[in-house]
Amino acid sequence: MTVEQSTSTDALPTDAMPNEASAADHRARNRLVLGLLLVSAFVVILNETIMGVALPHLMSDLGISASAAQWLTTAFMLTMAVVIPVTGYLLQRLNTRPVFILAMSLFCAGTLLSALAPGFAVLVIGRIVQASGTAIMMPLLMTTVMNLVPPESRGKTMGNISIVISVAPAIGPTLSGLILSMLDWRWLFLAVLPVAVAALALGAAKIENVTVPTKAPIDVLSVILSAIGFGGFVYGLSGLGEMVLHPPPVSPWIPLGVGMVVVALFVLRQLQLQKQDRALLDLRTLATGAFTIATLLMSILMLAMFGTFILLPIYLQNVLGLSTLQTGLLLLPGGLIMGLCAPSVGGLYDRVGPRPLVIPGALLFAVVMWMLALLLQTDTPVWLLLAAHILFSIALALMFTPLFTVSLGSLPPNLYSHGSAMVGTTQQVGGAAGTALFVAIMTMQAGAAGAGGAAALTARIRAPFFCGALIAIVGVVTALFIRRSASGAEPHGGAH
Repeated sequence: MTVEQSTSTDALPTDAMPNEASAADHRARNRLVLGLLLVSAFVVILNETIMGVALPHLMSDLGISASAAQWLTTAFMLTMAVVIPVTGYLLQRLNTRPVFILAMSLFCAGTLLSALAPGFAVLVIGRIVQASGTAIMMPLLMTTVMNLVPPESRGKTMGNISIVISVAPAIGPTLSGLILSMLDWRWLFLAVLPVAVAALALGAAKIENVTVPTKAPIDVLSVILSAIGFGGFVYGLSGLGEMVLHPPPVSPWIPLGVGMVVVALFVLRQLQLQKQDRALLDLRTLATGAFTIATLLMSILMLAMFGTFILLPIYLQNVLGLSTLQTGLLLLPGGLIMGLCAPSVGGLYDRVGPRPLVIPGALLFAVVMWMLALLLQTDTPVWLLLAAHILFSIALALMFTPLFTVSLGSLPPNLYSHGSAMVGTTQQVGGAAGTALFVAIMTMQAGAAGAGGAAALTARIRAPFFCGALIAIVGVVTALFIRRSASGAEPHGGAH
């Protein structure tokens, strides 16, 4: 029995007290399940951003080049792109508890392997295993929320998820800088491992199955097409950024083209299978207008956000001369403020719906992108960049919670798991595209200018921010089309 079903007991007379007690037990169980999933998701997402600052240390300790070191993040992103499309199938066919144990076991195993890695190759394998667990955890959290939380309370719960999504990446670089200032890079994994193991042990002991799985055979061809298609597409995008200054042995346009063709074949296969309800990733989610528009806007945000996150530290360190720890500390307040805003945004969403939040958020997002495109100089005050990053974070806070809720809340329950997988997949592709696009524009400017120095680097960094500002305008236009779900799954303004 779900929360939606149990809340109906409030209207029963006194003789229904046993049912009310049962409903209270279910609510307590659901809170425990969601709490454990939130803590576990925080741990795995923290791991995504903890490696960026460590790459120079790893290059020195392991004797590897910068292009090789990038595989520690590229392999992670590739694995996420390959595994996430499969999670729609896993979450629909398996119970909550075994999926949680699988996700956290993979993450713990990958973390331990990374901490003990004798060399670069084993470290990459450890990151791949970690990413496999991370890829399962977020769709599991999203799908479980949609199944357990009634529509009128989803904004608040999604606000709590936004805390995880925003604070964990913000803390990652700062924590990494602190650890590396005192300890060996292996402690980046050793520090996370006890928390991950504790979450796994507690979840294995306490989490109950809260969904009813359906039985269907997995389509092996779909898995193969998904891995080749999405993997090739993301790999090609990630390689485009370095193609100008460091031509790879194989042009990234080849895996990108192969990926696009195979993704098209994957789509055709899913359209065929979903007629028998056997699709690995059910594309009927895209038939819902509210879901499609919200997912499109999230992809635009991820594209601009990842591009900004990759270039802003380069500017802070190489132009303004900040250390890695100072860079992490400067970016920390924005992430923390985003986390503090998330519950309030979730509560507001439950009362007023998405438009009063998403449209101002999109406008603020565009303003900040234009600030970065027009105001960056070699002597830009640090306080101005701190203010811009805080405004950037507030804009994201205003949008992410409503967009997550409006996208998944517009779907029927049988498509929640596929919707979660679709959102995760488009986020990975959007992030990879943003990183590739921003870095490619910067390196192309470098090739055109042929000059060094802080002034030249600043000009090269402003160019991709200008592109991001144009993309942000597209985001504003898209935000104007955000609507409540016609099915009534979305909150009704003023209801509370």
